[in-house]
Amino acid sequence: MINNTNFVRVMGYHVFADKLSKIKISSDIKLIINTINPHSYITAKNDNLFKQSLQDSNILIPDGSGIVLAAKQIYKSSVKKIAGADLHFYLLQELNKNKGKVFYMGASMETLEKITKRIKSEFPNIVMDCYSPPFKEKFTDEENKIITDKINKFRPDILFVGMTAPKQEKWLFEHKDKLDFKIASSIGAVFDFYAGTVERPGQFWIDMQLEWLGRLLKEPRRMWKRNFVSTPLFLLDMFLYKAGCKR
Repeated sequence: MINNTNFVRVMGYHVFADKLSKIKISSDIKLIINTINPHSYITAKNDNLFKQSLQDSNILIPDGSGIVLAAKQIYKSSVKKIAGADLHFYLLQELNKNKGKVFYMGASMETLEKITKRIKSEFPNIVMDCYSPPFKEKFTDEENKIITDKINKFRPDILFVGMTAPKQEKWLFEHKDKLDFKIASSIGAVFDFYAGTVERPGQFWIDMQLEWLGRLLKEPRRMWKRNFVSTPLFLLDMFLYKAGCKR
């Protein structure tokens, strides 16, 4: 864990409850940063490796209004929602100040090319590299070696992994000890948001704590299960925790 940083225990997970400014890029310790929301919480209940990868994170960002609600309702704790896109932007700002290096692993080459162009425009002090892995459920040993070799040859300060949950978190958990980085983070949809291939809901939705609704309206086929299956199941678990039926 990080010294002088606040965390809150929420339904079995150690959730980050501090400002992004508390996260520093350091050569003294490797940090794994992942996100949790009601959908990933429910998915992890039936996927032990995914659950382990979330619980093993050095920092677990509350990227969901449901997590914020659970912290308040069950534990009377104040937790502020932090979107993966906010974490991504903050880390890029820090890198730009220090002329750091970032590696994007995941997504299509089209998406990565758009990210590269935007990084060069907005953060000219950052050195960037990337790799688009094969689009498949599980990589072979040879494919994993190619990926790890590319990352380690570049030696990034920040490694962003974007292959959708839970694949990205599990891959990072299984390969973290073979990788050379200072901070590694699984941020999934942020690759598409930053590239502009998928539009993030506007500031109105974000300020109203309704980003989930904005995403549902834009991507109903992709988001319906999260909102109409995972969210009710999460709320049920939240009430069970609050009633003392779960610990």
